Amino acid sequence: MADHPVVVGKLLIDGDWVPATSGRGFDVVDPGTEEVIGHVADASAADVDAAVRAARRAFDEERWLRLSSAQRGIVLWRVADLMASRAEELARLESRDVGMPVSQAALMVAEAVNQFRYYAGLADKIHGSTVDLGPAERRMHGATYREPVGVVAMIVPWNAPLIAMSMKLAPALAAGCACVLKPSEEAPLTALALGRILLEAGVPAGVVNIVTGFGPTGAALAEHPGVDKISFTGSTAVGRKIVAAATGNLKRVSLELGGKSPVVVLPEADIDAAAAGIAVGIFWNSGQICTSGTRLFAHESVYEKLVDAIAEQGRSMKVGYGTDPDALLGPLISRRQLDRVAGFVDRGVDAGARIVSGGQRLGERGFYYPPTVVADVTPAMEIVREEIFGPVLCAMPFTDLDDAITLANDTEYGLAGSVWTRDIAVAHRVARRLRAGRIGVNVHRAGGVQMPVGGYKQSGWGRENGPDALEEYLETKSVVTMLDR
Repeated sequence: MADHPVVVGKLLIDGDWVPATSGRGFDVVDPGTEEVIGHVADASAADVDAAVRAARRAFDEERWLRLSSAQRGIVLWRVADLMASRAEELARLESRDVGMPVSQAALMVAEAVNQFRYYAGLADKIHGSTVDLGPAERRMHGATYREPVGVVAMIVPWNAPLIAMSMKLAPALAAGCACVLKPSEEAPLTALALGRILLEAGVPAGVVNIVTGFGPTGAALAEHPGVDKISFTGSTAVGRKIVAAATGNLKRVSLELGGKSPVVVLPEADIDAAAAGIAVGIFWNSGQICTSGTRLFAHESVYEKLVDAIAEQGRSMKVGYGTDPDALLGPLISRRQLDRVAGFVDRGVDAGARIVSGGQRLGERGFYYPPTVVADVTPAMEIVREEIFGPVLCAMPFTDLDDAITLANDTEYGLAGSVWTRDIAVAHRVARRLRAGRIGVNVHRAGGVQMPVGGYKQSGWGRENGPDALEEYLETKSVVTMLDR
């Protein structure tokens, strides 16, 4: 059963929780029950402007930068400690917000904690370089400073909000930036909970501001001239709008966008292990992960066995409400998303695809859709080319590996992929040829805060995780000094 409703109705601006200037708000719905679990503020352009101005004041007054880099690291570590101490509460809130089982939400909380701890450790390791310049009779000293980019706007998606927020906030704060965060209107509750934790940990007022709302709120943030950089995670279509909005003041942009990740299985692969790993790679979080392995290319000698094994893996995964201890998968985020996923599958069948497993909505209450395996697809089908963002795997056999790699790369996306084989040399040759930002060998969903993630092609610009993410929030300044002769 669901918990009692969560009532959160304010924005975080300059360290205070304030209502939207319009007084408007919107309901938050539990995707597992379709019940209203909260009401949050709908920020207008005026509210966004107030939040950006607050961030600018905090940055210009050096409320955060007046702390040493080591002190900022201590505050970030305190954020991690507070999150860890409230892990159960955060996991339950994330579960209700998104629909994922509490056990999986707990893993997300743990990874978010890792983000803050990792960048807490990097905060005092940001440094430039020095060099001697000029001839002996006209000697100069050159130095580079690494400085925060300034005010950063952050727009995060609904599928894994707590980890998505942490992947942006932790490195930006380590770099010394001030931030305005907009969570998805579909899942805003853990963003507001994290805002309270940041204040409690000692992040100064105005350094992190949170505005909840719909598309117009994000648009106002993306085009605001007071923003120096925008970091966005979401669909490629919205990413293009973000880029267009950023041209006003040529703000820096980093994007993690859509994916249609290929999974290539060679004949010598361990089929049982591959089936289990591929099933997790596509069905985890009900397929609502941008790196999900959605296109399966299996050698014809193992194709039928593998497809049947993955379908059986999917059938064995219980779909249920987040607090059900036996549930491995939860609902999709909304009725709109449920209709979208079902529509792709239905149109695929109309185009000649064959349902091996799943393919029908589950129940009448909640937005549940089962793990679905679709065979007899062709590379030109909509179901193969478009990002579905649901638990749907499209399977295709291949004979020639070169042809399989060509088809795997025949997409506008390039976020992730995986190759399955016992021959490691072949695996690395294939990995080098797949045009994507992260490739797994005998694993699909893997990595951690240390490993950069990001996209090739229309899957995005820039990287999150690892030292690469810190670079996204830094500028380099060169200083040249004439030395005494």
